[in-house]
Amino acid sequence: MGSAGSAAKVRHLTRELGFDATFDHHDGPVGEQLARAAPDGIDVYVDNVGGGHLEGAIDVLREYGRIAWVGAISLHSGDRSPAAPRNLFEVVHKSLRLEGVLVRSHTNLQDELEDFLVPHLRSGRIGTDTTVVQGFEHTVEAFRGMLKGGDLGRMLVRLDG
Repeated sequence: MGSAGSAAKVRHLTRELGFDATFDHHDGPVGEQLARAAPDGIDVYVDNVGGGHLEGAIDVLREYGRIAWVGAISLHSGDRSPAAPRNLFEVVHKSLRLEGVLVRSHTNLQDELEDFLVPHLRSGRIGTDTTVVQGFEHTVEAFRGMLKGGDLGRMLVRLDG
């Protein structure tokens, strides 16, 4: 299950990437949309957004659920010190596990990742979505577009010459 910020991205998640259920997070509270998509709750949540997304997931997680918190993109356009999710005590009540995850803490697994992933990338079984903006002079525009969801996959700026 996944969320995205536009109908086109939601379609891409299901049609191209094989997600079972998706929703546009602009269509209502994340917790309510997660609950509709997974009425029996969820066991694992990977969060790169924080804010309302994290709060919504905490609501829907089943007892002993796990959260891998890898980022908080919601902080990029606002206060760097947001209030904790209003339902944070649910982490205790449901015996949830909330763990921050940084890639740099797992560099010892780089070779294992490459051994697994590279053959899938070469065969086309796994693809990469990329939005390319042409020209160094459009770097700031590309960065802002990425923060506003104007990209599909990673955002690259191709330099001229």
